[in-house]
Amino acid sequence: MSLFPPPVTVKAEIFARVPDKFRRKIRTSWADYNKAGVPADCFLEGPSFDRAGNLFVTDIPHGRIFKVSPSGDWSLITEYDGWPNGLKFHKDGRGFITDYKRGIMTLDVATGKVAPLIETIRSESFKGVNDLHFTMNGDLYFTDQGQTGLHDPTGRVYRYTAAGQLTCLVNTVPSPNGLVLDLHEKVLYVAVTRANAVWRLPIMIDGAVSKVGIAIQLSGGLSGPDGLALDEEGGIIVAHAGLGCWRFDRLGRPTHFIDPVVGLSLTNVAFQGRRLYMTESESGHILTVDLPAAGRMMYGLS
Repeated sequence: MSLFPPPVTVKAEIFARVPDKFRRKIRTSWADYNKAGVPADCFLEGPSFDRAGNLFVTDIPHGRIFKVSPSGDWSLITEYDGWPNGLKFHKDGRGFITDYKRGIMTLDVATGKVAPLIETIRSESFKGVNDLHFTMNGDLYFTDQGQTGLHDPTGRVYRYTAAGQLTCLVNTVPSPNGLVLDLHEKVLYVAVTRANAVWRLPIMIDGAVSKVGIAIQLSGGLSGPDGLALDEEGGIIVAHAGLGCWRFDRLGRPTHFIDPVVGLSLTNVAFQGRRLYMTESESGHILTVDLPAAGRMMYGLS
């Protein structure tokens, strides 16, 4: 039983599909442990727009970054030895990648060169970084998910400041995934996949977090919340992998549910104005829908 009125249901439309020439149905080490050994010809994540309006997406198991033009044409930007998951653009034009296998990487879009930025923390490897978000002043927040879950609630959330200081903010999360700051950058929202919830991490005046709690408790689906985005009204967009996509207002009340139309594995989201783009990972589709409020500006591109 829901405590709130039923949300408005809207159907997504298909914007683009990974062309057959780019599909590789082969066994990969990533799929062995993340897709129960089923070969994945692609697995899309990390949608992010550049200043020209091109949409970039990652393909985790095959270590690829694609560019999709506004008309839906695909081009391969790079292929390298890694498992790229989240992707965001910095204001200097570089792409920043959370690579599950290698840590935080940077991408030169012009050359396709991928270079390591943060590979370890105090000489220890990450569990498997997942997604990232830039602040107004250039700080970078990212999640370290790995194989954590309710059986092993040791996932981490980090902040990497514009000055180069890396700090672990919390290390008791059962599968931290997508993340986004509120309108005032006083609260960090983190999708906690295996707990089927979105956590609220209040940021204190000294930059630490305290009084961590649950902002949204979800139910159902085949996995849990994955990618997050924020709109200009403070609404939170949640890609609920295995079910669809939700919009909640700033108080956590559901206002819209997006029916994916094709597939169930909506993993991540990105705004371009009022239009939301969603990666349907397993089928290799990018879906789109118009929402009531425009997306919050990504400060990495300001």
